[in-house]
Amino acid sequence: MNKEKLAFSKMNFILMAIGVAIIILGLILMTGPSSTTEAFEPDIFSVRRIKVAPVVTLLGFVSIIAAIVYKPKEKKE
Repeated sequence: MNKEKLAFSKMNFILMAIGVAIIILGLILMTGPSSTTEAFEPDIFSVRRIKVAPVVTLLGFVSIIAAIVYKPKEKKE
């Protein structure tokens, strides 16, 4: 396959993989114990789950968009 016909370069794929890893990290930060009908878990309103994790996930999506838009410098021959 000719590399000149590919839409993305190797760097684009690396940046997209980093973005996906950041999204996964944000989703992991959102996890934790849940409340049940018998017991209330106040940790569902923690700063980590309400503020930090969504911001990290949003940064992951923004980094994926940046990876798609990124255009590597062309080599001069």
